[in-house]
Amino acid sequence: MAKPPKPSTVKRGTRVAVLGAGSWGTTFAKILADGGADVMIWARRPELAREIQEAKRNSDYLPGINLPVSLRATSRLDLALAGAEQVFLAVPSQSLRETLAAAQPHLGANAIVVSLMKGVEKGTDLRMSQVIGQALPIPAEQIAVVSGPNLALEIAKEQPTAAVVSSTSLETAQAVAKLASTGYFRTFVNTDVIGTEFGGVLKNLIAVAIGIVDGVGYGENTKASIITRGLVEMTDFAVAHGAQVETLSGLAGLGDLIATCQSPLSRNNTAGRLLGQGLSMADVTKQMKQTTEGFASVGPVLELAKAKGVDMPIVEQVRQVLAGTLKPADIAPHLTTDSDEPQGERNLDDAQAQGGAAVWRSVKRAFHQLRNGGGSSLGDRP
Repeated sequence: MAKPPKPSTVKRGTRVAVLGAGSWGTTFAKILADGGADVMIWARRPELAREIQEAKRNSDYLPGINLPVSLRATSRLDLALAGAEQVFLAVPSQSLRETLAAAQPHLGANAIVVSLMKGVEKGTDLRMSQVIGQALPIPAEQIAVVSGPNLALEIAKEQPTAAVVSSTSLETAQAVAKLASTGYFRTFVNTDVIGTEFGGVLKNLIAVAIGIVDGVGYGENTKASIITRGLVEMTDFAVAHGAQVETLSGLAGLGDLIATCQSPLSRNNTAGRLLGQGLSMADVTKQMKQTTEGFASVGPVLELAKAKGVDMPIVEQVRQVLAGTLKPADIAPHLTTDSDEPQGERNLDDAQAQGGAAVWRSVKRAFHQLRNGGGSSLGDRP
């Protein structure tokens, strides 16, 4: 099978498809169109495709946002995928395999397939890039993922931010990054697909915990403690599965964690807050218009953590709240210990352990990235 196109061949007017017309899919379609690509977005509902095509609006998911005049939409997969050199996937993680099965007959053999999703498939515990690799007859070099501090409405309003594109092929990551860059959206690259994907998955779970304690009425000390210890859990988990520690201190890890935990625009934060305010999980699910990936990922993540011997008290207590076996007001995962003896904070006392000093390295790297425009030689590269 032919290799994906080199970055130098990616030009304005490149034909791309975006599957999924929720807030993030539509926002990313806008980024691509604003960057000069010829974009066709696929919406499952014909009436939504019609609104995007004719009115250049998506009132359900991005109210008040004017979409690019060049952006086209359809509810037909065959039309959306016709001639697409890059295909971006923004469907709920649990429906990805079904969507890929329907898309495969219309997918070009050399098309690069890009996951915009942050989830783990139930039943298989596979990351989204792994699901793509199983469901489509394409090599890993044609698969990429995008992650970072990317709250859709802010980006749709063209507030500046950044993301990272990851692929086992640096050329593929660069080809996607060149297409997904505008004056308000800068894209970096790396080849650590495992760390990039798990960063996006795990921060959703920490954000649910932050939402719960926020809904209960706890203050900034509690939230700061959970975010800090949450980064340790994320790093330990990802490194145990083969990720690079630096990735978790980059855009897909620390950056996404901060944005998701602190913003009311975050679905996971909002869902957790509703739980903390006393709503049942069924009521929260009914009230949320879009998928809360953090809810779906709790079980698979804990299964994967157990298999690697990784302790995740924050995620475990989120699971208990979701199951109704722990009252939201009793959630305090940062206080969970195996002993009454004082424990060393890993960034000072366990530097020789796997993933040790993760928080301290994360903080140092974050400041380094700010001083140097968001990238470094160790991780995300522009």
